[in-house]
Amino acid sequence: MTLSAQNLELIGRTWLKRTFDTSWFLLKIMVPVSLFVALLGWSGLLEKIALVLHPLMRILGLPGEAALVYISGALLNNYSAIAVMSSMNLSLHDATILAVMCLISHNLVVETTVMKSLGSSAAKMALLRIGVAIFAGAILNLIIPPSFAEVKLFASGAVSQSAFWPMLGAWAISTLKLTGRIVFYILILMLAQILLEQFNLIEWLSRWLGWLMRIFGLDPSMSFLWIVINIVGYAYGAGVIKAARDEGRMTAAQGDLFNHHAAISHSLFEDTVLYAAIGLPVFWLMVPRLVLSLAIVWAERLRRSVLGITVR
Repeated sequence: MTLSAQNLELIGRTWLKRTFDTSWFLLKIMVPVSLFVALLGWSGLLEKIALVLHPLMRILGLPGEAALVYISGALLNNYSAIAVMSSMNLSLHDATILAVMCLISHNLVVETTVMKSLGSSAAKMALLRIGVAIFAGAILNLIIPPSFAEVKLFASGAVSQSAFWPMLGAWAISTLKLTGRIVFYILILMLAQILLEQFNLIEWLSRWLGWLMRIFGLDPSMSFLWIVINIVGYAYGAGVIKAARDEGRMTAAQGDLFNHHAAISHSLFEDTVLYAAIGLPVFWLMVPRLVLSLAIVWAERLRRSVLGITVR
């Protein structure tokens, strides 16, 4: 296909519009949530909230204070979870379980909002991710090699509480950097999607990965979205998914089913690399999530079949 000046102009307008719409959609959620959690951490309330989860952590074979890692990951992201994790005395056993739990249910507020925009129930997605994270933690506690408990990853250190204004300044700088990163990712993703559409490559991509989508219980047309969601995650990939939904290329039922998979297993590249960088085994970070996501989707398909609900 030859790109004429008119086509280039149309591509440019579409690219900028999708980038702006998606960036605004994400940032108006992420910035307030991030500030709220920063204030919780500064005030000490986050630690008090974590106390409620201490009994659950013990059941999962984790030290009680590990609740703070999970709370940080669930409310913010895996970067936050790793930062808290590195301040504690944790074994490879503890860190692996916490990592998988955070990989399943990190950034809960923002990502649940994105999932809702695709046709899913926000409450159902949040409960699904939290429930599967706890289930995964319990199973991993039973099957992870006992030798993992003998490997110590971090040495604990006291975390000092900073004054309010320095905390706020650090949060603002961090948020500004994150905003720039988000907009950059969205620019690249939106352009990639538009070019794939212009050159009719999405159909080719769907055929190429169609077999894998069928194994996962998804429609072959989800191939490109699956690649995006596993390279950059839900927040950064929301634009591609949201555009597909808004432009009628994905039904609400398909979007909901895709969410059942991606809610459990997404960002297989970036987030897995983050935890692998601190010494956690890639196998245990990836395989349990893929298996669980496959089981969840087929269970949901069975439920819909029994109730006579269409998937398409």
